[in-house]
Amino acid sequence: MSHPIQEQPQGQVLRLSQARDDKLWAVVASIGRKTRIAEIYPSRAAADADRNWREQQVRAYAGFLRSSSMPVPNYSVSPVRRADLPHRWKPLPALGFLRGQFI
Repeated sequence: MSHPIQEQPQGQVLRLSQARDDKLWAVVASIGRKTRIAEIYPSRAAADADRNWREQQVRAYAGFLRSSSMPVPNYSVSPVRRADLPHRWKPLPALGFLRGQFI
């Protein structure tokens, strides 16, 4: 079975199935001007669920964060291509910021 192809501006040929597979959804953690991709998922729904869970964890530790003057991360979801992931990217534990593992 042949796959449809799409001509790329640089003259590269890319199979459409590969283009679809390259799109992922990232849960992005932000503290001030620093951002980090916390986790990636193949679907927006899975990324939204993870973001909601991470926000719930932050709310659960809100008192501790305030008492220790730790910055609170904000989470968002955005599309990302696999090729755009940082070299040697690793997932960020949900409460990694509590152990100084944000960066």
